Amino acid sequence: MRVLITGGAGFIGSHLVEAGRQAGWEIRVVDDLSRGSPAHLPEDVPLIRMDIRDPALEDLVADFRPTVIHHLAAQVDVAAAVADPWHDASVNVLGTIRVLQAACRGGVRRVILASSVAVYGEPERLPVSEDHPLRPLSPYGLSKAAAEAYARWFGAHHGLEVVILRYGNVYGPRQPAVGEAGVIARFLTALADGGRPVIHGDGRQIRDFVYVADVVAAHQQAMARGEGGIYNIGTGRAISIRGLYRLARAVAGVEREPDYGPPRPGDIRRMVLDVRRAQAELGWRPQVALPEGLARTWAWMRERGKGRTS
Repeated sequence: MRVLITGGAGFIGSHLVEAGRQAGWEIRVVDDLSRGSPAHLPEDVPLIRMDIRDPALEDLVADFRPTVIHHLAAQVDVAAAVADPWHDASVNVLGTIRVLQAACRGGVRRVILASSVAVYGEPERLPVSEDHPLRPLSPYGLSKAAAEAYARWFGAHHGLEVVILRYGNVYGPRQPAVGEAGVIARFLTALADGGRPVIHGDGRQIRDFVYVADVVAAHQQAMARGEGGIYNIGTGRAISIRGLYRLARAVAGVEREPDYGPPRPGDIRRMVLDVRRAQAELGWRPQVALPEGLARTWAWMRERGKGRTS
């Protein structure tokens, strides 16, 4: 099967590439390398350095003629979106339209769109189901909601099979230690380097953290199931940021208190996902519990010599 992965040199995308190689896919990766790295990819996987907004993407898709596109390329930093909403919308909305147009003109059967729980805004109730109203608090959430709407329009008007995966807080090896989404990477990096991790706000915010291998499994399941569906990809389990820090500190074996900083603009206070639809329709369920995922991520960091405990 021919598969194109946008953002495939990034954190989640590179894990998907590895899984795809094991499954025997013929893969092309499109990535502008603004956050991704060629070092994340096997040498035999072709990497095309390209911005997804580039019109040349349509020629690339037409030449390769993939069966499926996994669209993960995005601007993912909430704070950056608040600072520069034009750039955020340009990448996440216009870039997604370019991918969808390329898919339609290139004969692609299915597009699997990586979205975010940021589309929900502050929930009315927990856990949050896919039918919850969309009330994003940040330009990032707005752009992801708009990208979803365009994907559904292309599906309805062009016969493109679209599956939308709304990620919880994804974590694991290769995650950059930046932004609210990278809180686990930030905590572990600071603990490894002898620094004091910073908790933004009071630390009582609650989140749903999902390990990257489970997200990759959801993408794999969505290749054959769930046409036209929208699915939450999380664990359904809540933990506070303070509780998360306690777990991270235990995994690292470091007794160090965090610092506290101001809340981040656009951050959601409470988020836990209802994942029953993905279980029922995709046959997917999370396999990696948070303590195990933290231990795997810490081991990966230590193997690569990123800092030292103290």
